[in-house]
Amino acid sequence: MGQKISGIEQLTKASLSPQESLAKVKKRNSSLFIGIPKERSLQENRVSLKPESVAILVGHGHEIIVESGAGKTAKFSDQEYSEAGAQILSSAKEVFGANLILKVEPPTLDEIKYMKPESALISAFQTGKQTPHFLNELNARRITALAYEFIEDKVGGLPLVRSMSEIAGSTVMLIAAEYLSSVSNGMGVILGGVTGVPPTKVVIIGAGTVAEHAARASLGLGADIRIFDNHIYKLRRIKHLLGHQVYTSTIDSATLQTALKDADVVIGALRVEEGKSICVITEDMVSQMRPGSVIIDVSIDQGGCFETSEMTTHKNPVFRKYHVIHYCVPNIASRVARTATIALSNIFTPIVLQVADHGGIQNMILSQTWFMRGVYTFKGNVTNPHIASKFNMKHRDLNLLMGAF
Repeated sequence: MGQKISGIEQLTKASLSPQESLAKVKKRNSSLFIGIPKERSLQENRVSLKPESVAILVGHGHEIIVESGAGKTAKFSDQEYSEAGAQILSSAKEVFGANLILKVEPPTLDEIKYMKPESALISAFQTGKQTPHFLNELNARRITALAYEFIEDKVGGLPLVRSMSEIAGSTVMLIAAEYLSSVSNGMGVILGGVTGVPPTKVVIIGAGTVAEHAARASLGLGADIRIFDNHIYKLRRIKHLLGHQVYTSTIDSATLQTALKDADVVIGALRVEEGKSICVITEDMVSQMRPGSVIIDVSIDQGGCFETSEMTTHKNPVFRKYHVIHYCVPNIASRVARTATIALSNIFTPIVLQVADHGGIQNMILSQTWFMRGVYTFKGNVTNPHIASKFNMKHRDLNLLMGAF
C-alpha cells in the first residue's frame, strides 16, 4: 500500500506547486466622444464622415456631435446625420469640446482655443501653410494632433493621401481642359487631340498616384505626355501601371526646360520626402513657357513645385505670371466634395473603430506604429522631426514620450 499523506502535508505541497492565475486584461472598446465641425478654411467643401459612417460608429456605442451645416457643401443634410444618430449642434465651440475632433482642413487658431485641453485631433496638416504659432497653440493645450497625410497603413502606404491623390489626379485634367479653352481666355486648344491636329503636350512632374491618374486621363484623351521624376523605380512602376511606353526622364534642368517650352499643360505632383524642398521649376523656366499654357501645382500645400506658385482658393483659383496660367488650389479634391467625403469616410471609419478597440488614442499610438507616424504634437511637444526642422523648433522623440505616460 502507498504511504498516506496527511492533510497538512497536502496543503503544504499545494502551496509550493505552481498555481494558475488570471492575467490582467487591458481594458478595450473605449467609448469615444467625437466632434465633427463645419469646415471654414479655403472654401473647403468636404466633411470628415458621411452619415452612413456616423451610423456605424453610433451603433458601436460612440457619441458623435456634428455642427449644423457641416455636410451641406458635400450635399449631406443635418437630417441625415440626425437620423444616423448624431447630435446636431449650432455652436462650433460646443463641437470642439469633444474629446476627439475629426476635420479635413487644419483647425484655425480660434478653433484650437475652443478645443478641450488634452483632447485629440485628426486632420490635415498642410506643411506649406503652417507656422510655428499654429504648433505652439496646439502645444499650449497639450493636444495630441495627427496629420492624416502622415498616417500609414500596415504595409507602409499612405491611404488617405492615395485616396485624395486619385481624385486630384483625375480632376486636374478637367481643370486643365477648362483653362485651355477660349471661354476661360486660354490658348483655345482641346486637351488631347483630334485627327489631323497635333496632340496637346502634357508634362507631369512626379510619378506617384496623382501622376498616374493624370496620365491615365491624358492618354485617354489622346494627349502627348512626358513624366519626370528622380526615382527610377517610380518611373518604371508608372510605365508598368499605365501599360504604355510613355516618355519618362529624371529631373535634369536641360531636358526639363526643353519639355516645358513646348508644354501646353504642366502638372506639379511631387511630395515632400524627409523634409526636402520639392521646388524644381525655377522662375526662369516658367518665363520661357508658352503664353496661355497652364500650370497646375497639386503640391502647393507642401510648398509647391514651381518657384512662381502662390496658394490660391476655389473662389479665386488662378493667376497669370509671364502670361502663364497658374492654378494653385491646395484642396483640389474639394471640387468633388461628395466623392471625396465618401472616400475620406471609408478610411476614417475603420481607423476610429480601431482607436476604440485599443482603448483610446494614446493606446492606439503606443501599439500601432503605422498610426504613430501621423502624430506631430503630443502633450505639449512637437514629435515630428521634419516639421520641427522646418520651423526651427525643438522636437521630442515620441517613443520616449510614450514611455513616460
